[in-house]
Amino acid sequence: MTFPKNSVGLVTPQRYVCDTPLALQNGDTLDGYELVYETYGKLKADKSNALLICHALSGHHHAAGYHSEDDAKPGWWDACIGPGKAIDTDRFFVVSLNNLGGCHGSTGPRTLNPSTGKSHGPDFPNVVVKDWVNSQVALADHLGIKTLAAVVGGSLGGMQALQWAIDYPDRVKACVAIASAAKLSAQNIAFNEIARRAITSDQDFNEGRYFDAEKNPERGLGLARMIGHVTYLSDDGMGTKFGRDIKSGDFGSGADVEFQVESYLNYQGRAFTQYFDANTYLLMTKALDHFDPARETNGDLVEAFAPALCKFLVLSFSSDWRFSAERSQEIVDALVRAKKNVASAVIESEHGHDSFLLPIERYVAALGTFLNQSLAEHPNQADGEPI
Repeated sequence: MTFPKNSVGLVTPQRYVCDTPLALQNGDTLDGYELVYETYGKLKADKSNALLICHALSGHHHAAGYHSEDDAKPGWWDACIGPGKAIDTDRFFVVSLNNLGGCHGSTGPRTLNPSTGKSHGPDFPNVVVKDWVNSQVALADHLGIKTLAAVVGGSLGGMQALQWAIDYPDRVKACVAIASAAKLSAQNIAFNEIARRAITSDQDFNEGRYFDAEKNPERGLGLARMIGHVTYLSDDGMGTKFGRDIKSGDFGSGADVEFQVESYLNYQGRAFTQYFDANTYLLMTKALDHFDPARETNGDLVEAFAPALCKFLVLSFSSDWRFSAERSQEIVDALVRAKKNVASAVIESEHGHDSFLLPIERYVAALGTFLNQSLAEHPNQADGEPI
């Protein structure tokens, strides 16, 4: 296979094994854990060009490039990561990982619990955004990276980027939060609960011990994905893509009529059950619900952002009703009141929340310009190369 010129090409996942105990926010402790990650680009001699990608709910470490020449699709954010792209691997050393609690190789509900010889399943502790950031700091230390040129994430990934800026202000130069929020709305929490209930009410869920019964709650997990997927799209976008087109059946007889949008959602639901874990879905949505950095400052988001020292870019999309532009504006307003350096934009798009995954011209231009300017403000002094 010939890869596109602006692709990072073949990439190989790596594994970080941490033997240092990690104290979690809920009071539990992980005695050790593993994180699967990938890197793209070259780390400069003074390690000044490292950029961390934080993934969203169903994301993982494979953000760009290909794992083999037979791969039909590249990583989930390949549209934005690569030579000359918004996240330019000719300039940045990009690190992308699968978070704790994930189901793509990092320690989580699917992995073996050495004390029982079985998968952790529902016994895996609830981890939250702060826990993810702390484990990401350990990974950065392992790579010898003391300061990140930028932390970038969309949706749940944007929440992690914000937490980095608050908890480790001396270790991040720029924070990019895309299609994100400082906390979920009641409606957002409600959608997550409906999705969780779809999973836990599946007869094969077995109180989260479905692996022990050699089953998988596919109906519930597929339905949860369908619910989520609808909320990630917009009315206009779905209308453009599907309209009221018929996939099969006949209106005349009224029998077995299936709309294109129904077929699409059914396919998405079925496909999701083949690569994602139900317990991980429960864990990730709860982490979304619980995120609220202002909880520690009596609801004052301005005070929550007070420790931050980095530059911020906050991007949102006009048709995103799940993480609306108003939620991003709340972040911007708090940063302005906290006297932080912040740039923001609302990008016109009909693709809803999923817009952050797409190469929309104004979006990638804003992202690329901000990152390149941020790096230029901190040139590499070790080797004298111009940035």
